[in-house]
Amino acid sequence: MKKFITLLVIALVIISCKKDNEDSVLPVKKPEPIVYDFGFRLNDFSVINDTIKKDDTFGSIIEKQNLNGKQVYDIIAKVKDSFNVKLVRIGKPYTMLLSKDKTRKLQYFIYQPDQLNYYVVDFRDSIAKVNKKRKPITFKRRTISGELNGSLSETLKNEGVAASLSSELINVYKWSIDFFKSKKGDKFAVTFTERFINDTVYDGIDSIHAAFFEYKGKKIYAFPFKQNPSDRKIDYFDEEGKVLKNFFLKAPLKSINITSRFSKSRFHPVQLRWKAHSGTDYAAPTGTPIMSTASGVVEQAGYTAGNGNFVKVKHDRTYSTQYLHMSRILVRRGQHIAQGQVIGKVGSTGLATGPHVCYRFWKNGKQVDALKLKLPNSAPMDSKNKPRFIEYMTPLKRELDSVAALK
Repeated sequence: MKKFITLLVIALVIISCKKDNEDSVLPVKKPEPIVYDFGFRLNDFSVINDTIKKDDTFGSIIEKQNLNGKQVYDIIAKVKDSFNVKLVRIGKPYTMLLSKDKTRKLQYFIYQPDQLNYYVVDFRDSIAKVNKKRKPITFKRRTISGELNGSLSETLKNEGVAASLSSELINVYKWSIDFFKSKKGDKFAVTFTERFINDTVYDGIDSIHAAFFEYKGKKIYAFPFKQNPSDRKIDYFDEEGKVLKNFFLKAPLKSINITSRFSKSRFHPVQLRWKAHSGTDYAAPTGTPIMSTASGVVEQAGYTAGNGNFVKVKHDRTYSTQYLHMSRILVRRGQHIAQGQVIGKVGSTGLATGPHVCYRFWKNGKQVDALKLKLPNSAPMDSKNKPRFIEYMTPLKRELDSVAALK
């Protein structure tokens, strides 16, 4: 019996010691994650992040960091040539890095005027220094494909792509495709590069490398190519090396709504009689921008009772165009203008029953139907560049087609 009691006591002592040991084990503290930003290891500082508020100034912000009025005045005087403190704007973010000791002395003030650039004011020495810096940018390339389901921007959004790619593609294809006439189910593929700040913050579309769109049952490819590698100008060509850019845009408005076509006999809604209509009417809300369909020189800009406010542009010895019924004229006679430049705003001046632009087209001094005219392209690819283009284009086309085949 004594032996049993002795064993029981020993067991209880062992259990008690084990429990004491368990109770004495302290949780291991996880190491603080290392954080870098603006080129600094933020763990080495006390960090204050904030935004510029109403009535804030650079001086009022740093004055709160144990700096007297004279010190603030001297600092502003020293940095004014490299950092205009008056340009600090409400809502913009700033960061202050303070020492981690008891003094909590201001070491750096960082101001971000936009998401890419920032200013660093260094307070460590008696003479404040300013450096303007830019966050690192990375580029990520990808190829996507899909089918139109609604507008192009809606479809791209569903593919997880920024809406800005839609406007880029519309700009590439504006001579070849009327996206308002695209059909649900039309296929497309596009290879493009996106920009990221600090490898994480999205900063938009950088460039398009290749694309195709189905339009009226045909694939229309687009590949950017410099005929002269030293040129800044880039044109887009199809897979056969034919330039996509036409000498003329398809229409003077981005959205196309034809309400009256070129006709030898049309009942005039204002004059109430049958007469020739020597143009194409595009309806749009008042104030809609009107673009010149080609580069040229403004030949006329003014007002007549029938045309209302109008502009006539001479493009070369063969072609001229005219734009009627404007609410505003934005160019002057003799002015050189570029293709796609806004020259006026839609209105209903002159003989018009509602807001629209009457688009008229001259060839060799005679008014013709722009919709039936086979309009010239821009300068074709030089034959000597064709082999280089084919070598460049072939792998891009193969990538587009292979990704599209997986859908």
